[in-house]
Amino acid sequence: MSNQRGFLEGFSNAGILPTDSEELRLQKSLLIFATGLISFASMLWLFIYWQLGPQFSSTIPFVFQLLLVGNLVVYLKTLNFDAFRVIQLALFLFMLFVAQWSMGNFIFASGVSLWALLAPIGAVLFIGPRQAVAWFFAYLFFTALSGAFDYYLADSLTSTPIKVPTQTTVFFFALNFAGVSTIVFLLLRYSATEKQKAQARLEVAHQQLQVEQERSERLLLNILPGSIAERLKNSNQTIADGFADISVMFVDIVNFTKIAEGLSPQQVFSMLNKIFSSFDELAEKFGLEKIKTIGDAYMVAGGLNDDCIDYTEALVDMALEMRDLLQRDFQVNHMHLEVRIGIGTGPVVAGVVGKKKFIYDLWGDTVNIASRITSEGVPGMVQVDEATYRRLEQHFEFHEPQTIYLKGKGNMVVHRAIGRKAV
Repeated sequence: MSNQRGFLEGFSNAGILPTDSEELRLQKSLLIFATGLISFASMLWLFIYWQLGPQFSSTIPFVFQLLLVGNLVVYLKTLNFDAFRVIQLALFLFMLFVAQWSMGNFIFASGVSLWALLAPIGAVLFIGPRQAVAWFFAYLFFTALSGAFDYYLADSLTSTPIKVPTQTTVFFFALNFAGVSTIVFLLLRYSATEKQKAQARLEVAHQQLQVEQERSERLLLNILPGSIAERLKNSNQTIADGFADISVMFVDIVNFTKIAEGLSPQQVFSMLNKIFSSFDELAEKFGLEKIKTIGDAYMVAGGLNDDCIDYTEALVDMALEMRDLLQRDFQVNHMHLEVRIGIGTGPVVAGVVGKKKFIYDLWGDTVNIASRITSEGVPGMVQVDEATYRRLEQHFEFHEPQTIYLKGKGNMVVHRAIGRKAV
């Protein structure tokens, strides 16, 4: 049974190319399937007719078989489907009327021309509903022509020496109706089944596409802020925004270069990945936006989104928690690393640079101050500039202000956060 099913499936899929659309694949398999059904049905019909009816010439039925099979062979060699389906439909239509005319009138042939109805029905399935209209009118024309022949030649046909028993005529009328109905049913059922399979494949492909789209969305959101990612998807314009008030923080690992010299690349990656992943979780916790990592430095900002109103406070809270995390959690910080942290507040320019491997970055004096405060900082300390201090002095405790020299900026007063004030 499985071998037979495999043979039928292979036969109906003959001539199908990998580049064919689902609709074209269905049309090809349907027409080949119909060719096999009609060839088998016509041989069976001829055999039964010879057993029960008069010995009509078998030339036309055999020519019909040879033409059907020959056209199929030519198609399998040339793969010219357009010519194949037009010729097959023409054979379905014309040769069956010729077979009826050769037998006599409509009654003597038991309405064998009814099989020609497979041409317009097949045209609907193999070509399309619009093109099938012409085939249906051709079927009606040949039917009317046969009726006219029978009407005007009725007297001469009644005198023909070939007489078909009434029982045989009735039997073959029923056989023809049953045969045509069966083939139409099988073709429609096959078409519906294949469409269901195609729909199932499309649904699977759609689900896979959704999974990939969600994965791409997550990857994009891991690279860019949500609002920026949405703008980038919906527009090709350059993304550049100015913010009047942003807090920017840099975190720098102390003596990282010396520590990394004695480690393998895998160890360096593992160490940084654990630390920066824990920082990512804290950024998400406080509603802040991670900007990027630069070697052993980590950059995060507040005020770029609406997730956090008091973003400057949240940034200092995150900085203190980062410092404490590294001091107490040695699963994350098994190398007992220390960090310098610097925060600056003020205007920045933000945007996406380039056309490939996008990066969302910040520029401006505020960014430079935060970076240099970090570089000149004390390990384990959270240093902030004057603007940040003024915003936080009511809520946080600070050490005595310090004056440090920043390259390109000269002397600058910085403040080192201790923690939140007791309520």
